[in-house]
Amino acid sequence: MTQTPSTEAVAITTEPDIVHVRQIARQAAIKAGFSLVQQTKLVTAASELARNTLVYGGGGQAEITLELTASTGTVHLTFTDGGPGIPDIEVAMTDGYSTGSGLGLGLGGARRLADRFEIESAPGKGTTIRMSISARRSA
Repeated sequence: MTQTPSTEAVAITTEPDIVHVRQIARQAAIKAGFSLVQQTKLVTAASELARNTLVYGGGGQAEITLELTASTGTVHLTFTDGGPGIPDIEVAMTDGYSTGSGLGLGLGGARRLADRFEIESAPGKGTTIRMSISARRSA
């Protein structure tokens, strides 16, 4: 039996919004039946991507979607901003690359933590990042 996915949207305009995204992501991970390690992966990725949305995208929105089936719990994260975009996604995904003062581990690190990861971006068009993590559920 598949339940209708539930989605919660969060505007990302200030630092406290990043904390709010983390909290909602953790709640969704718990409901999905994630192990503590999987919860930590999801929350870490959500935090990195929310921070990038605020710092590099000038703010935007996160959507956290929980999808449950009889055997699987999946959390989908979507981050959207109207910022300057990413001129070269391949370079931006390289560990150590940063346009700011960070360590340059955000995008590549989030990709490694995810089961599914996609970026759509172009200069002047903003950025949308979609990622998902799934876990087997003990129904």
